[in-house]
Amino acid sequence: MSVRRRHTLRALSVATAVVALAAGCSSANSGANKGGGAATGVLTLGKPDGPQTNNSNPFLNTSAGATLGYRYMIYEPLAMTNQIKPADKAEPWLATDWKWEDNFTKVTFSLDPKAKWADGKPLTADDVAYTFNLLKTHSALNWNGIPFDGVAIEGKKVVLTFKDSQYVNQNKIIQTFIVPKHIWEGVKDPETWPNRNPVGSGPYKLKTFTPQTTTLTATPTYWKGATKVKELRYSAYNDNSAATTALASGKLEWSFVFMPNYKQLFINKDAKNHKLWFPSGLGIHGLWFNTARKPFDNPALRKAMAMVVDRKAIYTQAEATLYPEITNPTGIPLPAGDSFLAPEYKSATTAPDVAGAKKVLTDAGFKLAGGVLKDPSGKPVKLTLTDPAGWNDYITGLSIIKDNIKQLGIEAQVKTQTAEAWGADVANGNFDATLHWTNSGATPYDMYQNIMDGAILQPIGKASQTGNFGRFKSPEATQALKDFANATDEGTRTAAMNKLQKIMVEQVPMIPTSAAPIGAEYSTKNWVGWPTEADPYAPPQHTQPSVLQIVLKLKSSK
Repeated sequence: MSVRRRHTLRALSVATAVVALAAGCSSANSGANKGGGAATGVLTLGKPDGPQTNNSNPFLNTSAGATLGYRYMIYEPLAMTNQIKPADKAEPWLATDWKWEDNFTKVTFSLDPKAKWADGKPLTADDVAYTFNLLKTHSALNWNGIPFDGVAIEGKKVVLTFKDSQYVNQNKIIQTFIVPKHIWEGVKDPETWPNRNPVGSGPYKLKTFTPQTTTLTATPTYWKGATKVKELRYSAYNDNSAATTALASGKLEWSFVFMPNYKQLFINKDAKNHKLWFPSGLGIHGLWFNTARKPFDNPALRKAMAMVVDRKAIYTQAEATLYPEITNPTGIPLPAGDSFLAPEYKSATTAPDVAGAKKVLTDAGFKLAGGVLKDPSGKPVKLTLTDPAGWNDYITGLSIIKDNIKQLGIEAQVKTQTAEAWGADVANGNFDATLHWTNSGATPYDMYQNIMDGAILQPIGKASQTGNFGRFKSPEATQALKDFANATDEGTRTAAMNKLQKIMVEQVPMIPTSAAPIGAEYSTKNWVGWPTEADPYAPPQHTQPSVLQIVLKLKSSK
């Protein structure tokens, strides 16, 4: 879960984009207290993100549309993929068909002739080609970092070509949402445009916006037909506690928020209707180091810290057993990633090893004097651990890590920020270490690429939209990622994946702390049709692209 999107995505207490839980506004706002219900056609959604700025630019992961998730209600993709089952064939959406050729360097889209924009104009190949050219020419909007080359229209079809194989980016490309050329071509600077009157092809349009509450209303002329849910009301809450209270009372019907005691706080308040489901993909949460700052540029220090972090404590105390535990130092979630594990790490564990960590430090020239760890230059090792205020799970996790690394003589302090300030600092490389999420995909490639890819490396001070927030510079990792992506056989992919795991374990650009479920809490009192373990048609988190599928499937419980 990143502020990106695909971003990246963070489950329960953080959202992509990709996407974050934060402090800021009063929970006693009008949107929080009105409630919803099938009788009125209203579905209430919300997160503790604090007050929002009126920005509905769907390509900016810092926009209100991304943070609250409503961009996916307005703008639609070419095809819909399932992050829980990424190997499954995608569902056609704006595109009725697509065909990959030449080792995934060319794809041709056939579009649905029925598709149209909310203002009544037809959605055509011109719109699709315009959108891809927009992403090609504006890297700040291309948060998946797709290396577009050629964009062409052939009759009523759109053809994309690439210089390298897009095997690992298939789902990202076909899930790109499309914007109307007749509106966006008049925008002077699309990278900063707030898009306050968004026009999309989706079933909803923006009705009202305030910093506390955003309301979307159904488009009566939606090209796929009428929707059962007539209004979506998104509310921003002060913190996890305020959002939990709203969920427990029924004022909030759909959210993802961290609850230390979810059975008592939520489930038991209405055992018949209050549900939660947290399926997991191949993304993780972890402590990202700013490897461009000393002494965190030293892999021995990072590895030693990783060796003493107590993942079991984080799993039980910080994550309340809601996030699956990380048990392998490669960071690959198990059992989902069993088939990808390199032979040398099949039996590896994340059990704390203080003695082993101290030896790693000593061998690298660090010294422990008077209970204080000093780097090879003789300076005491200190760091600040940062995350947004109100993110209970992350803050507790930082406290556990602080205590763990003190065993090595490392002094740390925990600092909290607003989600907005933290997001900017992470993007610009203004931090020592922070808990953050990664991307997720059909293989561990997306996770590792998000952490280690030199192709998306930005200097300190220049915002990174697509990852490598820790400024990790490793030509070997970058080459392994490229080898995996461009491979034409499984043997080459396996060798590249094994190399990435070794780099992750030996150089530790980030410390994996837990697997990342794509979960949510929801109520069946007014609306039914939610995805479940028995019917996993989509992940339930409402800041993910497949939220559109969920809303279209919901119907009154009455």
